[in-house]
Amino acid sequence: MVLWTAFFYTNMSLYIQLNVLNKIRGTLTKNAFRTQATKSVTLEYDKDPQPLFTNPEIQKLLKSITQLDLSKIFRRTTASVNSVEYKFMTTEQLEDVFRKTVEKAKVKLQMPPIVKVRDDAQKIISVDKALKGFSDTKFVITDVTYGTRQSERKVVVRDTDGTLHHAPMEMAKRMKQLFVPLNGRKLRTPQMFEDENLQARLEERKYEFILDRLLVQFNPDEPDFHRISSKVYQHINETKEFDQLRSTRHFGPMAFFYVWHKCIDDLLYDMIKRDYLRNGAELIILYYKVHSIPEDFAEFLQKLDEHNSLEDLALKELNKSIKSKVNGDIHSEIESAIGKSAKDFEVDELCLRFVEKYIAAYALKKVQLELGIQTLREINAEKKHLYEGLSKAHGIQSVS
Repeated sequence: MVLWTAFFYTNMSLYIQLNVLNKIRGTLTKNAFRTQATKSVTLEYDKDPQPLFTNPEIQKLLKSITQLDLSKIFRRTTASVNSVEYKFMTTEQLEDVFRKTVEKAKVKLQMPPIVKVRDDAQKIISVDKALKGFSDTKFVITDVTYGTRQSERKVVVRDTDGTLHHAPMEMAKRMKQLFVPLNGRKLRTPQMFEDENLQARLEERKYEFILDRLLVQFNPDEPDFHRISSKVYQHINETKEFDQLRSTRHFGPMAFFYVWHKCIDDLLYDMIKRDYLRNGAELIILYYKVHSIPEDFAEFLQKLDEHNSLEDLALKELNKSIKSKVNGDIHSEIESAIGKSAKDFEVDELCLRFVEKYIAAYALKKVQLELGIQTLREINAEKKHLYEGLSKAHGIQSVS
């Protein structure tokens, strides 16, 4: 009996040790996988992207493909408050308030700048030999003038040998934050941006949260800003979760990143799949502009501009509900039910031909994109047939 008990406890001890070893092995494997994923090739800008990014024509295209979904832009990010304000308005007053809301939305969608990584060379201001040995410690001098922008504040260092030079980037950032703190920024880099923790957040697909926090903690010209934003964009491209950033301030920089690195096919397919053909065509035009591809798109772009602007598309959604409820407009009801107007079908056909031309000449994922185009053509044909049938049934002979 004693022998059996000893044998039992010995086996139990071995079993527990094996379990512990397996758990350790699993943890090490998971950490190794995360480290390997985090250390994958990170795409970088090979030259200064600012001149192209700030180009007015490119900015206009980026704003258009971002879209203006007011329900997403003004969604609540905290616990809802149990207070609602009701107002009685005329149709004109409602449209005026709506236009002001659109302007507020455009401010919220203001894109963060894309600039080159700043050179961290400590430029020497002067060398004063008379001050050599004056002190055995360095002196750091920080400009704390009220109202000065953080980017314009100077931080200089006086070395023990009398040399006066600009402070290194990290030191300057820390001193500015110490004396003139920016709300939300930490003196030291938060742990969430460490490789393993960052990979965990990426696996949870908290892309907007990461990018919002990134803008608070880092300046756009810092190496860490470029490195982390690149990892986020590449992870989104792998998971195909582009819609998470649509109608946020990060969608434009993400699209520009894909265009710059010639990897737009997955985003283009997502736009085709969601029936955002105009955005798909604009993405291709961005690709042509950034890489100076000799394709003639001026006439096509002019036709797109004649159709609808970003504000018009937002106001169109408001007018649908107003007209159908106030005037009982059967034409608007048909367009609302189908989701497109006769003009939309015309523009879709133009966009389809433009996208097909890109797929044939430049796409890397031709088969996937061709299948997406074919499916959308079939869906559009059914919608157009239904639209024409309903219009004819209600005596609408000519619609535009």
